[in-house]
Amino acid sequence: MQKFTLLLLSLVLLGPLGIDLYLPTLPDIALGLNTPVTTIQTTIPLFLLVMGLGQIVAGPLVDNFGRKPVAITGILLYLMGSILAATATGWPQFLSARIVQGCAVCCTAVVAFSGVRDRLEGEEAARAYGFLNGALNIVPALAPMLGGFLAGAFGWRAPFWFLASYVLVIGLMILRFLPETRPAGTLAVKALPLVQYARILREPRFLAFTFANAGAMGMVLTYVSLAPQVLMTEGKLSALQFSIAFGANGFWIMLGSVLVNKIIRKLGRSICLAFGSLAMACGAVTMLAGMTIFPAEMQTSWALYMFPVAISVAGLAFTVGPATSFALEPYKQQAGVASALAGFIQMAGGSSAGLLAMALPVNEKLALSAMMIMGAVLAALAWKCSRNMHGTLTALKTK
Repeated sequence: MQKFTLLLLSLVLLGPLGIDLYLPTLPDIALGLNTPVTTIQTTIPLFLLVMGLGQIVAGPLVDNFGRKPVAITGILLYLMGSILAATATGWPQFLSARIVQGCAVCCTAVVAFSGVRDRLEGEEAARAYGFLNGALNIVPALAPMLGGFLAGAFGWRAPFWFLASYVLVIGLMILRFLPETRPAGTLAVKALPLVQYARILREPRFLAFTFANAGAMGMVLTYVSLAPQVLMTEGKLSALQFSIAFGANGFWIMLGSVLVNKIIRKLGRSICLAFGSLAMACGAVTMLAGMTIFPAEMQTSWALYMFPVAISVAGLAFTVGPATSFALEPYKQQAGVASALAGFIQMAGGSSAGLLAMALPVNEKLALSAMMIMGAVLAALAWKCSRNMHGTLTALKTK
């Protein structure tokens, strides 16, 4: 079973690697493709937007065609997208490559988490999910360092050749060792479960908590997308220095996640949502204060960007887990449909908000501050909703 879990892990890693590995190379990509860095950085939220949209489609596909065929399809798409990115000579080809990679990750991520549900139950399943999610947390801390090293040694195309090599290796492993885990009695889905989606979307509770997740995700995606411009182009950090700063923040998020688990056991989930809202609000205030108090020659300092970010991203750690559990709690009999819809709102909503923030006619710090404020407001509304909940929870009717 350990080998099975490691195979699923190799699929899960395709998503965060596709974002974090090439972050230090964004200014070099912009130079190589003769495209503004502000345009290149939009490929990060766009990648996640495609992932979010694909989640509501990929679920029925793995039930209709099986886990392994969809995984192999995703691997082939990822290989194609990586090669397209590595050989890009202009913006249209690079944009197309990122869209193809986003479509690929829709397939592989759904297969990975479906596989856990198929093979494991109870505490074993909980440990497997914890293992996979733990890996998702550590990649943002380590991948930029690897990407910065590869780019420094071989140029900005090297991280994409690494992704192509990685997905080729795991593709051979999946083809050889991954069993088909779709249960024999799985019912084919002839179309998207639009009726169930519509019913869930009419529930104010579900919307309050999933939009809190989307707000926190949008804030983090805006930070990630703007970081190369602020820290490297304006702040003059090298690719390695950027990777270290970004990686340290990734470890900080991991530490925050550990702290959240302890607080949940002692104080409950609602208080975590309050802490999350407060952290994002404090991050915005600190960012705006730094823009106001310090002179213009200090505005390019990495600390004036990363210190408010460190405060605010703690809000992500405090918000996402509790909000997700509150959102999905009533839907035990429709967990797959509700989870897919929650993932869609979080990814698509967060990435759309990030794209909107980057399109605003304001500087990067002000745009990020706006996203921090939005995240704080949505988390506060979720906290208020959690305080007002009474009685028992019931499952959503399917007919």
